[in-house]
This record gives sequence, C-alpha cells and structure tokens, in this order.
Amino acid sequence: MSPASGGHVRANGIRQHYLHFPGEGRPVVIVPGIVSPAVLWTHVAERLAPRFDCHVLDVRGRGLSESGPHLDYGVGACAQDLIAFVEALGLTPEPIVIGHSMGARIALRAAALAAGRLHSLVLLDPPTSGPGRRPYPVPLARTLALLHAAQRGEAAAALRASTATPWPEALQQLRAEWLSTCDERAVFVASEDFHGQDMFADLARSDLPITLICAGEGGVVADADVDDMRSRRPELHAVRLEGVGHQMQAESPEAFCRLLCETLERHDRS
Repeated sequence: MSPASGGHVRANGIRQHYLHFPGEGRPVVIVPGIVSPAVLWTHVAERLAPRFDCHVLDVRGRGLSESGPHLDYGVGACAQDLIAFVEALGLTPEPIVIGHSMGARIALRAAALAAGRLHSLVLLDPPTSGPGRRPYPVPLARTLALLHAAQRGEAAAALRASTATPWPEALQQLRAEWLSTCDERAVFVASEDFHGQDMFADLARSDLPITLICAGEGGVVADADVDDMRSRRPELHAVRLEGVGHQMQAESPEAFCRLLCETLERHDRS
C-alpha cells in the first residue's frame, strides 16, 4: 500500500484540503462531523485503504480547508463542495460517500443534487432533527465551550474534564491539537441547519443505495426515525452498533471499522 498524503484542490471556488490513503479499489470519500477535521479519521482511512482508494475531506471551516467570514457554511454550500471535490479529483468509478453526523447531512444533500456522480452513501448517526422534529440532543453550548477552550490552548484539559466517553489517548491528543482549526461560524451555522433543514426531504429526493449505521447510545437516531426513513426509502439498510455513542469511530474503533468494512464491501458488490 502506498503511503498516505495530504493535498489541496480548488473546487467550488474555495481551497479544499484532503487526506489521501491510496488503495486499489473503488474511491471512498469520508465527510466528517461538525468539529472533526480530517486528521481525526486517519485511523479509519488506514483500515479502508488496502481495499478502497480512500479520501478524507476537511469540510470548509475545519482543518486546513478555507475558512473565514466570506464563506457560506450552510449544508447546501458544503454539499456543492463535495460534488466539486469529486469532479476536481476525477474520482472514478463513482465513489461511495461516508458521512458522519453533519457529514451525513452533507452527503444526503449532495446525493439529492447530483446523484449520478456518486455510487452510494453510508450515513453514520445523522442528526434527525429538523422543522417540526425533536431537537438535536447534543447542545450547541457544550460544543462551543469545548471549541473556546481549544482556542485558548486548553483543549486537552477540557477534554479530560468532559463527562463524554473518553477517546483512545492517541486520538484524544489529535483532537486537542486540531480542534482549534474549526471556525466557530461554521459550527454555529451547521447547528442551525440541524434544526432548519429537512434531511428527510433530501433522503426522499435521492435513489442512491444507502446504509444507515446508528449508534446504540446517545439518542441521535431513534427507532422511530429509522421507521420514518424507511417509509420514504423502503430499501434502506439500517444497523445499530450497540454499546457506543455518537462518536462511534473513536469510542469503539475496532467494532466500528469492522462493520464499516463489511458495509463497503456490500455496497461495492451492488
């Protein structure tokens, strides 16, 4: 396997940064969550790379991608970024997109806008909040408090004091190092979109194959939400990873990566 590398590309009018973990098979693009720069998914991409050509995207306003007050941080702009990224890199055949949390909402919107450019979606615990629905269970104030601590250079202490399930030490150190790269404006807009944008409408607008992987804990995706998704997409494949919360890729990386690899193999055969 070739060594991993990082790169920048200008796509959809902005600088997009990504990490590339070369593999022999179908391209895969990972779109992380609200305060997760691409580097926090390195351990997952390394597991996928022997079988898939894996790319991890820094969503605008995170990591090394472009940020600033001039940018639109809404889900629509981020979805156009994803489409333009796939086109700019010439990813063929069509990639499987893995989206975690906010990244899952971005992937769904991209599929609704340009289904023919993507092969299929793997949605990891997408926020099911929206107009007329229950709120997203992770308070924005808690996320912003952690981000502010990172901006002061106190991320490591704040993470140690958190009551959330601890991450493995190496991942926790990376998180503390990179959290301050997340633009507060991007976090705020994404949180607003969790409640103002309807992911179920995007789900109904795309006919791509979709697998939904839900956390067993945390309450982001309830059983009733899964039933609602299946009422719109009866062929939706859904599985719940028991015993882990929303940050499943960090809380139980072995079980998560095993399930994700099995899911990608099934998608690639379809």
